[in-house]
Amino acid sequence: MASISSLGVGSGLDLSGLLEQLRAAEREKLQPITEQKTQEKGKISAYGRLQSGLNKFQDAVAKLNDGGLYQSLSASVQGEGMTATTSEEASPGRYEVAVTHTARAGSLASTGVADLETTQIAADAIDPKLTVTFGDDTTKDIALTPGATLEEIRDAVNADAEAGVNASIIFDGTDHRLVLSSRESGADAGVKDMAFSGLEGGVTLAGDPDTHQEGRDALLEINGIEITSTTNTVEGAIQGVTLTLDPSASGETMSLVVERDRESVKEAVTAFVDAYNEMKSTVGRMTNVTGDAETAGELVGDRTVRNIESQLSRNLVDTVAGGDITMLSQLGISLQVDGRLELDSSKLDEVMADNPQALVDFFAGNSEEAGMAGRLEGSLGRMLGDDGRIQSAISSSETQVSSLERRYDRTEQSIERTIDRYRKQFSQLDGMIAQMNSLSSYLGQQLTMLNSQYTQN
Repeated sequence: MASISSLGVGSGLDLSGLLEQLRAAEREKLQPITEQKTQEKGKISAYGRLQSGLNKFQDAVAKLNDGGLYQSLSASVQGEGMTATTSEEASPGRYEVAVTHTARAGSLASTGVADLETTQIAADAIDPKLTVTFGDDTTKDIALTPGATLEEIRDAVNADAEAGVNASIIFDGTDHRLVLSSRESGADAGVKDMAFSGLEGGVTLAGDPDTHQEGRDALLEINGIEITSTTNTVEGAIQGVTLTLDPSASGETMSLVVERDRESVKEAVTAFVDAYNEMKSTVGRMTNVTGDAETAGELVGDRTVRNIESQLSRNLVDTVAGGDITMLSQLGISLQVDGRLELDSSKLDEVMADNPQALVDFFAGNSEEAGMAGRLEGSLGRMLGDDGRIQSAISSSETQVSSLERRYDRTEQSIERTIDRYRKQFSQLDGMIAQMNSLSSYLGQQLTMLNSQYTQN
């Protein structure tokens, strides 16, 4: 049988087209596998989003389960010119703060210099220096360079990390002045005097007493007790409280209240409600039944989701024994028909004001797992652990995807073998038809010849 290089050449039939139609029909066997794999991958993605939502809820729960949340203090100031912060060493209290004046850094300007290019330090000066005297009568020598101008003196001061002062140049409209400003506020750190050695002949550069601004300590009274501070950050006057004075505070009287930080507790409770509702919204989208497979949620009817929702709902509605508050509804948190939580802020404010300890007992209890938050944290830990429900569901879907991929490969190989068999059969058929066509043509020629001979006779 002659070899056929292209299907249909010998027979004249569209065997290649027929083979492609058979291939397409065979490959339809792959479609259900592809759809199942897409569904499982969709589940994995959905489990990941659910895990993220539960992690956020777990963080909110953990904050409510931290007893330190309910012990923290906040400081509020009535009046302008002062702010206050607290540390864990602070205690509740009320204070009247009267500020006589705030702390400031001292400064002193030199006598005037007409030309900045004029040499102030003699070129042959030996160990020239600037000596700065501070408010506590201590001194600091700053080395200068022979032949230095006023600008070079300024640069030498600023380059000395231990100088205790910063230097700048101010033009008063007639002359240029070197101005020294203390790097720290307070009376002791204030600049008191400046003196130069090694000046150029005829130069009378010195401190100008008329420009002297003394450094001073902050002076204030807290509940009638006089307090001084070298800076406007007053620490230690009230244990655990840091006061920060603004220059505008001078002459002002302000009230300071240090009390339990209700706002942080309220924010934590609100975050708890919001995180739960966000997680419920995520679950709602994943389990949404639309009647259309393409638009329905990825986890419709999923057992893992049902178990998680059921466990969390039980934790939220079960009572917490041992305290004045036993149910979320007593805090103003109600479970709605759609499974979401709703917070009545005014009810929560009332509880925090009237019975803050009951709030602590309800959420945190007297141990890590005693209160509502502890109970939820335990359940969430089991759901989100390495061997928890979420990870088990993800692992199951990943295993299913791997199995489907192997099944897809096997089916694809089977299809190729089937198509290869069809190709061989079509090739044989093409050759046979070609041979038959050739024989038919030969017989036709012979009959034509016989007919011609018969006619002639």
